[in-house]
Amino acid sequence: MGWFTAPDYWLSRLVFQRSLATLYLVAFLTAALQFRALLGERGMLPIPRFVARVPFRGAPSLFHLHYSDRFFAACAWAGCAVSAALVAGLDAALPLWGAMLLWLVPWALYLSVVNVGQTWYAFGWESLLLETGFLAVFLGNDEVAPPVVVLFLLRWILFRVEFGAGLIKLRGDECWRKLTCLHHHHETQPMPGPLSWFFHHLPGPLHRAEVAANHFTQLVVPFLLFAPQPIATAAAALMILTQLWLVMSGNFAWLNWITIVLALSVVRFPSHPPSVPGAPLWYEVVVLAVAALIVCLSYHPVVNLVSRRQVMNRSFDPLHLVNTYGAFGTVSRVRHEVVVEGTLDDVPREDADWREYEFRGKPGDPRRWPRQFAPYHLRLDWLMWFAALSPAYTGAWFGALVERLLENDRDTLRLLRRSPFPPGEPPRFVRARLFRYRYSTWRELRATGACWHRTYVREFLPPTRLTEPVRRP
Repeated sequence: MGWFTAPDYWLSRLVFQRSLATLYLVAFLTAALQFRALLGERGMLPIPRFVARVPFRGAPSLFHLHYSDRFFAACAWAGCAVSAALVAGLDAALPLWGAMLLWLVPWALYLSVVNVGQTWYAFGWESLLLETGFLAVFLGNDEVAPPVVVLFLLRWILFRVEFGAGLIKLRGDECWRKLTCLHHHHETQPMPGPLSWFFHHLPGPLHRAEVAANHFTQLVVPFLLFAPQPIATAAAALMILTQLWLVMSGNFAWLNWITIVLALSVVRFPSHPPSVPGAPLWYEVVVLAVAALIVCLSYHPVVNLVSRRQVMNRSFDPLHLVNTYGAFGTVSRVRHEVVVEGTLDDVPREDADWREYEFRGKPGDPRRWPRQFAPYHLRLDWLMWFAALSPAYTGAWFGALVERLLENDRDTLRLLRRSPFPPGEPPRFVRARLFRYRYSTWRELRATGACWHRTYVREFLPPTRLTEPVRRP
């Protein structure tokens, strides 16, 4: 069937596949390096406890069949290995069916992680990676030209990502309608980057122009993705430029990067496509069946898009095949941070020797400049931002964090930048205090070298100690 494939997009497919495999690699590396403290047998939200109360049909995962920290580590590092092989182009050396199975492996492994990841994996970019990765299974390799229907479905994801984000802003915080949200956002976003201070201090009129440009890119440009070339390529290029601007302004894990990867699948790169035989019949049948399934499952995201009660980052099926997306429907006007401290003193008085724990990404020491971490995802740091918004976001994990700090738990301390206590001398008490943070002014920065100014607000957690040794499996 000549209408089934689009040979002119073979280079677009190649760029898309290698870029997506790179993001898979980052995602699995994040899981491998952080899971023990977050989800392991001795973690803050242990997977064995989760799978004991949630059935397989509600959260399909390999870890329903078996769980141990060693098995999780094997799955995560296997995901890294397969992703690296895909980056290197191993799928091109396999027959078509073998390439499809190879792309299915990281999707199945990461689905297993996300579905037991609980609060630590409750981010929109997890579902976005899975939805995109599922379609990548059916994109083919060098034996066939890229299927038109899969390329169309990738544009459908990109449309929902951008248009959904634009609608949630217009329906949410009035500052988006007034074009004033960026007066606050760069200062109050979850994890600032090294340039966020400078973005915050841009002139007010430029902030308003940024918001207006964002509305245009998210509410008008997505429709042009389905226009003929070269209009679709121009629309995708504009989205890529917008996402790179966001990459420079803050750390949003791989949200911006996977949006860029999706946009790359739309770009028609100048090339001379190789001559390949027509797609086999079994492949056409499988691809069309999957496309029909995706179209049917798109009903709920479409209803959500047109609803006045639009929700962000929701999965409508346990396999995360079709989801809804969005970000920053509301923007905080004030930044609060939870500062965690410990002391070796026997009595936790206010004048005790309280020492501050330093996190890798979230603001702490006012003189420490933010670093660039994205696309790597610092999961504990992100949850600490939510905790500062409201104690309701702490759930069970914050108390478990404090408990492990009181034990000087090695795996937990590895998530931090620095612990103020040596390995053999855990603190007797740990407390948490809430501070208001704001960016320093140009004058303050020159005078003190501090990019932040912080003011004590209130106690977040009173001094806490272990009453008896904690027994864990």
